[in-house]
Amino acid sequence: MTAHIDPVPGAPCWVSLMTGALEPAEEFYGTVLGWRFQPGSLGEEFVVGYHDGVPVAGIGAVARSYGVPVGWTPYFAVPDMDAAAARVRERAATVAVGPLQLGEGRVALAADPHGGRFGMWQGTVLPSWHAGRREPPARLDLRTRDAFAAAIFYAQVLGWTDSGDADSCDVQYAEDTVAVLAGGHVAATLYGGAVEAAPDPRVRPHWEVAFYVDDLEAAAEAALAAGGSLSAENGTGPGPAVTLADPDGALFTLRPRGR
Repeated sequence: MTAHIDPVPGAPCWVSLMTGALEPAEEFYGTVLGWRFQPGSLGEEFVVGYHDGVPVAGIGAVARSYGVPVGWTPYFAVPDMDAAAARVRERAATVAVGPLQLGEGRVALAADPHGGRFGMWQGTVLPSWHAGRREPPARLDLRTRDAFAAAIFYAQVLGWTDSGDADSCDVQYAEDTVAVLAGGHVAATLYGGAVEAAPDPRVRPHWEVAFYVDDLEAAAEAALAAGGSLSAENGTGPGPAVTLADPDGALFTLRPRGR
């Protein structure tokens, strides 16, 4: 078994798909991304997706039982779940689920003041998601109304700083974006310009989860052949990307590996 380690506080530490049925999701993402699945430690409704033997993401058939929408959710490490959940509520945001015990850790699902859904995790993490040692295996981009206002919210909730402290996430501001670094690696990027009232959910505030593939065109074609659908919006941020919805409606993005 892979040993778990302590995460960098405030850093992305996992991504998980909340879906309605486990087997169809395994079949779809296995076909599109070449993942292999193993049972997770959280129960029969959870599996972990591996790419080349490295754990990348979780899938849980819990959308209906938790009463939450189908979709991909990024999780951020917090040292004190109760304190983090309180900070979310104090800032006119929402804690939708939890905090609750899940396996050997604690979890909460939340939404920021503009509607971007995210999770928080208190506990150890897999080495592949130790953002202080390497780039995460999935790219995380927040599309939101105001990147700088969002950065203030997440910094206050998750403990991001601009001090360059190696034991925390460092925030770097650019002209219209905010980058979050852990151990010198970009852990997440925040972009402005989303519209809360937009009829298309792809342009509302949300966390975009992007997975890397060797052949972008082939992977997109495989997704469409497996029952996915193409989004009119390509991925947030620079470089080529394709955003799709899986057969259950969960949005995700594909990016070329190494870009």
